[in-house]
Amino acid sequence: MGNVYDNKVTLNNGVKMPWLGLGVWRAQEGGEVENAVKWATEAGYRAIDTAMIYQNEAGVGKAVSESGIPRSEIFVTTKLWNTDGGYEKALKAFDESRKRLGFDYIDLYLIHWPISSTFRDSWKALCHLYKEGYVRAIGVSNFDAEKIDIISDDTGVVPAVNQVQLHPLNTQKELLQYSNKKGIRLTAWRPLLKGKFNILLIFELAEKYGRSPAQILLRWSHQNGVIVIPKSVHKERIIENAGFFDFELSLEDMQKIDNLNENKHFGNNAEQMEQMFYALTSDK
Repeated sequence: MGNVYDNKVTLNNGVKMPWLGLGVWRAQEGGEVENAVKWATEAGYRAIDTAMIYQNEAGVGKAVSESGIPRSEIFVTTKLWNTDGGYEKALKAFDESRKRLGFDYIDLYLIHWPISSTFRDSWKALCHLYKEGYVRAIGVSNFDAEKIDIISDDTGVVPAVNQVQLHPLNTQKELLQYSNKKGIRLTAWRPLLKGKFNILLIFELAEKYGRSPAQILLRWSHQNGVIVIPKSVHKERIIENAGFFDFELSLEDMQKIDNLNENKHFGNNAEQMEQMFYALTSDK
């Protein structure tokens, strides 16, 4: 199909990142994740989003290497897990992720969750990795504005990306406005509402525009200036999810979708993840 969907946004350090990436959360290591990446790259995707905790970095790296596409043309993101926080531990964890992927460098490295006791030192480690050229861009995930201000003030380095849960039931408008002012690009995880988009308006708009409900949801994010990483291990859905670049939602319809907001969060939020971390790591 060729590189049809190679639409990119320029991050605050000048690096170009695709607007669309394949998320591989819960894609099993081995054939499942390798096939998903293979189908995605064949469909024109040029970004893959993984993480240490997904336990499929090796499969992602293998599929990217076997894709026949130059490494420089595929943007790979991975993330620092909570138990690897802190300066030295973060440097070690990065090197382990890089080796599992089989790459000389990683395109984007993120702090997966903001653990209060370690995120400042972790960010300093990421700044070091960026300065030394091991990673092309650095960022965070699930951070609020206050924590971003803390690490930016500490180091003088503003994250290039903040990956957060963002969809019509959780529009993140305040964070988006803050991020735009700071030059930070939001990336939406769970942009398809965990597949639970049984919302009448979305189906009505899908019929109006002759698109799938998933394409309506992804187009809404795109028009808000948000990068998307929909996850799938199904070839037809991977292809379908890429089909949102060639139409446009009206301002009126964008507003209708905005009005669905309930600040609804699927799964754990940052506070819950931190509580889980301390419960697991505290002395018994």
